[in-house]
Amino acid sequence: MIHQSAPFGKLRYWLRVYPEAIAALTCALLTLMGWLALNQSWLGWGIWMLMAAYVIGGRDSCWEGLKTLWQERELDVDLLMIVAAIGAAILGFWQQQYYFLVDGAVLILIFAASGALESIAMQRTERNIRSLMELTPDTARILQDQQERTIATEVLQIGDRILIKPGEIVPTDGIIYEGRSTLNQAPITGESLPQPKEPGDEVFAGSINGRGALLVEVHKSPQSSLIQRIIQLVEQAKTSQPPSVQSLERFERGYARCIVVIGIALAVLPPFLLNWNWETTIYRALIFLVVASPCALMAAIMPTLLSGIARGARQGILFKDGAQLETMGRVVAIAFDKTGTLTTGELEVSEVIPAPHSSAEEVIRTAASLEAYSEHPLARGILKAAETRGIALLAAMEVAAEVGAGITGSLQGQRVVVGKAKFALAGLANIPPNLDRESQRLEDLGQTAIWVVRGDRILGLFAISDRVRPSAAQLLAALKSMGIQTTVMLTGDNAAAARGVARTVGVDVTYSDLLPEDKVEIIEQLQQQYDTVAMVGDGINDAPALARASLGIAMGGAGSDVALETADVVLMADRLEELVQAIRIGKKARRIIKQNITLALTSVVVLLIANFFNQLTLPAGVLGHEGSTLLVTLNGLRMLR
Repeated sequence: MIHQSAPFGKLRYWLRVYPEAIAALTCALLTLMGWLALNQSWLGWGIWMLMAAYVIGGRDSCWEGLKTLWQERELDVDLLMIVAAIGAAILGFWQQQYYFLVDGAVLILIFAASGALESIAMQRTERNIRSLMELTPDTARILQDQQERTIATEVLQIGDRILIKPGEIVPTDGIIYEGRSTLNQAPITGESLPQPKEPGDEVFAGSINGRGALLVEVHKSPQSSLIQRIIQLVEQAKTSQPPSVQSLERFERGYARCIVVIGIALAVLPPFLLNWNWETTIYRALIFLVVASPCALMAAIMPTLLSGIARGARQGILFKDGAQLETMGRVVAIAFDKTGTLTTGELEVSEVIPAPHSSAEEVIRTAASLEAYSEHPLARGILKAAETRGIALLAAMEVAAEVGAGITGSLQGQRVVVGKAKFALAGLANIPPNLDRESQRLEDLGQTAIWVVRGDRILGLFAISDRVRPSAAQLLAALKSMGIQTTVMLTGDNAAAARGVARTVGVDVTYSDLLPEDKVEIIEQLQQQYDTVAMVGDGINDAPALARASLGIAMGGAGSDVALETADVVLMADRLEELVQAIRIGKKARRIIKQNITLALTSVVVLLIANFFNQLTLPAGVLGHEGSTLLVTLNGLRMLR
């Protein structure tokens, strides 16, 4: 925080945060004073002020250019600008026409101002990261032996219980141990309305507590909290370069070498070929160095992508990389997981059918005892059914999940299998006919039948149903209107359950009874048919398909850690409708990048033609060149709106 009463406090802040802007302003002042001094025939003062403007305005560019030349043996735009400015100064001293020094100073000034504005633009993007870092308090209030104690947030350990009073900010992720309240999660997930929370619910660092006091148990280290992961991903997106930018940088280096060769030729050949005098020749060669430099082209992409990433973060859409934002704008086909994506993922036990020698209570107790160790959305529905019926669970051992099939474990020394028929009934004979008929009936209704086997006994089965997200049908219609050619639903559920959801939401193609490897195979087939394919999912079994797709999109609210780490884009609020906004951001970014590249190339061609016909002065060339760079940068910043 800046203390306004502190002497020069604001100046020190600007010097620290915006040194490029301070250098550009100083350069502008010295250039103006030098020009006025020359007009008043104060030759000495004018020259010294202009030389000071050269040093202050061009120091950083000169250093960066020389460093690139020394370390990478490459020429860059910074060095070309400095060479042109120094050339103008030498020409001024040689011809004793010191207004050439003003031209060089103006060149450096406009170049420095352009760099300062780009720096300010990047600062605006980085504020999103700083604001995220400031969302969590530095200290937390923990309860130990019924006594409150304040400690640093970073030293919290798993198992600590934090007291969060009304109106306070949650310092780290945790599970509510005691208390009820509503939390404002907008800074983290983008949800506009406060969310009700009760014991057993997860809370995120940076959320603002409502009117109820909460006792929250830390279940992960503060360094791995959701907000810290967001900060790390945004930092990664800010520093990483998408392929288009890397290609432009490679082009810039080869292009810079060509400019130098052509510039030398233009400085030597015109007196012999076009009968130009040496003053005009060198002056035109210097202007060529300026206007042919690809500054605007280099600024065409990255400011736009960073602005798009910042805009998405404000709306609960986390792009992990600028390349992913570019890819989002090219998506023409989207594959959706069903459970937890097109549906709410809040599965519930709708019917229990025990075997003749068993009971509904035994079926639920056996299944829930194993599912207590699972993260699958199905597990929450089974555990909720056990809690609603007041059924006590047994201690399970050797629990292992078979992704996309079911779960196994041991209860009181007996092997237990809970899952789909193909998995749970493998190797078993004499399946009760009535259970087989009931299983078929449930699947015809679009529900999922889960079998429970203990030892060599089939205890029964139960039906799991899921609710379609209210916004799913509207979302798919909106995607069609935006140019998405095909929508596909991938699910491990049976064909009947898949058809029921598909009819409701309106997907084009449906695949059912899929294992994780089957989803990957279908994604590969779609990529052969379409240019760019996105996959939207939330579970562990979606992670391979998310990784294989051109663009993996994870549902952040209910998404598993594996899906969040694998995906390229995360919808933090768990709202599927944000996918439309994410695609809009991607398409707008691509549109602005095309505009920027067109503007950059056009400006170079126009300025080169004007220079060849002696219609361009050095300051005008600098103004046109750097002006196009500024326009490109400002056009990219429109993404922040």
